[in-house]
Amino acid sequence: MPILAAFAVPHPPMIVPEVGRGSQAQVEKTISAYRQVAQQIADLKPDTILISSPHATMYMDYFHISKGESARGSFADFRAPQVVFNEKYDTKLVGMIEYLAETRDFPAGTLGERERRLDHGTMVPLYFIRQKYQGGKLVRIGLSGLPLSSHYELGRIIKEAVDQTGSRAVFIASGDLSHKLQDYGPYGFAPEGPDYDARIMDVLGRGAFGELFDFSDSFCEKAAECGHRSFVIMAGAMDGQKVKAEELSHEDVTGVGYGICTFYPEEDDPDRCFLNIYMDRQQEQLQKQREEEDAYVTLARQSLESYILHKKTIQVPKDLPKDLTGRRAGAFVSIHEHGKLRGCIGTILPTRSSLAQEIIHNAISASTRDPRFSPITPEELPWLELNVDVLGEPEKIDSPDQLDVKRYGVIVSCGRKRGLLLPDLDGVDTVEQQIEIAMSKGGISEHDPYTLERFEVIRHR
Repeated sequence: MPILAAFAVPHPPMIVPEVGRGSQAQVEKTISAYRQVAQQIADLKPDTILISSPHATMYMDYFHISKGESARGSFADFRAPQVVFNEKYDTKLVGMIEYLAETRDFPAGTLGERERRLDHGTMVPLYFIRQKYQGGKLVRIGLSGLPLSSHYELGRIIKEAVDQTGSRAVFIASGDLSHKLQDYGPYGFAPEGPDYDARIMDVLGRGAFGELFDFSDSFCEKAAECGHRSFVIMAGAMDGQKVKAEELSHEDVTGVGYGICTFYPEEDDPDRCFLNIYMDRQQEQLQKQREEEDAYVTLARQSLESYILHKKTIQVPKDLPKDLTGRRAGAFVSIHEHGKLRGCIGTILPTRSSLAQEIIHNAISASTRDPRFSPITPEELPWLELNVDVLGEPEKIDSPDQLDVKRYGVIVSCGRKRGLLLPDLDGVDTVEQQIEIAMSKGGISEHDPYTLERFEVIRHR
C-alpha cells in the first residue's frame, strides 16, 4: 500500500501555546494550517506516522532510524514540562526499513545511540496531530551529512518498506525554512534567505520534487535552512507517483520561514522517478567533464582508480607534459561526489621528485587517507569529480588585508601547528571565514600568536 499522504511542516516550539505563552499569535496562519494537517491525518486514520526530523540523532555517513519499542519526550527544555509525549514505535516497519537498507548496502538502520527522548522536530508535529488523532505508531528518521541523492534513496526504501508491510502510513517532513529572513531574526539577514523561501515554496507548492536537487549545499548553508534534506526524504517516499500538492501557508514574521504543504499520491508516473533522472543527468555531465579533463586531472584519476581497484601505485606515464615531469611543486587533489566534498589532501611544498609524482601520491591519499572520510569504494568511482590545485610559492604577509579569498589561499601557522585553506572555495566568501577555517584545521585558537602566508594556485579541472 502506498503512503497515504505526506506533509511538509515546520517545528518552532513557540507555536505550541504552552511554550509560546501568547507569542504564537503572530504566526496564527501557520497554526491554522497545522490544525488542517492534523485533521487530514485524523481523517486518514494511519497505522503509522513517519517523521523525518533534523533534530533527531544525526550522523555524517549514516541515517539513524528510531530504535527500541517506544520513546518519551516533553517540552521541558522550552519551559513547558507539562506537555508530555509517550509514543510507541512501529517496530515491524522499522525492521523492514533496516532489512531493505542492509540488502542494498545502504547506510541506514538502528545502529548507534538510542535516543530515548523525542526531539522538538518530532514533538511539534505530534502536538497538533495528537489533538486530533491518538492512533498510529511512530517511526522517527534522522538526517545525515550524505548527499541529497542518498536522502532521496532513503525515501524510496521507506516507500518500499511501507508497501511490503502493508502499513497505512503518512509521512511528516519536519523542517523550518530559512533562518535568515530578517535582520531581527535569530541569525540575522542574508539575501539567500528570502530567495530560498521563495524557491522552496514554489517547488513544494507544485510538487516539483526533481527540482529539490537544484539547491546547492552552499546556497542552503547561506540561507541557514534546516528542512531541505527532510523534504528530499519525503520526495523519495513518493517516488514514481503523481502528486496532488497544495500550499497551505507560508510565514516569515519571526525571521524564520515556516511553510506548510500537503501532498496526496495519485496514479503511478514513471516520469516522476526523479532520482533516476537526476543520476542520468549527473552521469552525462560527468562524462562530458572527463572528456574535457586536462593531463593533471587525468593523472590524478588514473592514480586513484588504480589504487582503489588494484591497490597499485601507477608509474609516471611517459607522454605527460613537461610541466608535470620537469618541475617540482606542492599540489592538492580535491574529490567531490554528488556535489559534496569526498576527500582533499595535498602538500604545501614539493615532497616528491616531480609534480607528477606529487599528484599521483596525493590522489591516493585524498581518496583513501583523508581522516574526515571513509576510503572511497569502487562503486563510487563513476560519480567522482576531481580537481588539482598546483601551488605557487607561499609568501609571508603582515595583515589579512593582503588576502583575497578568490585569488589567494592562506596558511596560518603557530609554532608547529599549521592550517591551510585553498582559494576560491564554494561557501567561503570572506577573508575572515578563510582564516577561521584554516585556523580550525590547524588546531590554532584565536588567542594563539599566529603568522599568515598567502599563495596562488593554478586550478586544473
